[in-house]
Amino acid sequence: MEAREMKDRLIVGLDVPTVAQAEQVVRELDGVVSFYKIGYQLAFAGGLDFARELAASGTNVFLDMKLLDIDNTISGAVENIVRMGVSMLTLHAYPKAMRAAVEAARGSDLCLLGVTVLTSMDEHDLGEAGYELNPHELVVRRAEQALQAGMGGIVCSAQETEAVRRIVGPHMAIVTPGIRLAGAERGDQKRVVTPRDAIRNGSSHLVVARPIIGAADRRTAAQAILEDMRSA
Repeated sequence: MEAREMKDRLIVGLDVPTVAQAEQVVRELDGVVSFYKIGYQLAFAGGLDFARELAASGTNVFLDMKLLDIDNTISGAVENIVRMGVSMLTLHAYPKAMRAAVEAARGSDLCLLGVTVLTSMDEHDLGEAGYELNPHELVVRRAEQALQAGMGGIVCSAQETEAVRRIVGPHMAIVTPGIRLAGAERGDQKRVVTPRDAIRNGSSHLVVARPIIGAADRRTAAQAILEDMRSA
């Protein structure tokens, strides 16, 4: 999906425990942010209905479900998610799952995103999980597979975005979490990049949660992220 303005390229993660808190965040960011991510924490506290409401109001919604299952289950889930009217959906970038999702979403506007390697994982974490490839190698392989499957985009660290952009070309979305302003706390993220560098490297959308959600003044925090993006 094409984003023309920086505010359409910033996705704020509604990583809060209740819908009431998510509604408060959206109110505080009204006019500054137009795209929100709903993940597991909020999804299991009424967030799926909230996602429908946001989408019905014209707000872009990134549903971060990281689906992975047998083909039939993936297909049924994606068909129902299409009816929700959300803009983006994640699934783990396994070739069979991606092909099933692409077929189920065919003809809709849903942008399917393949999750490559979580930004909280490094080479040691991958080895512990049984992977022989390092993060960069695995991201590149998943990007190639996502392109072949006909996905709308991928999710990866902005550290790998430049290499991924060379593989997928100019039109696929590249969504990057692990975004922090220079000098900010990393939290549990291990592969982080500034907003400016992420845009320069070829990211189409940036996902930012804690640096905005946890700020004393969320509106000012979001504007600071956007300014750093625009400086690219």
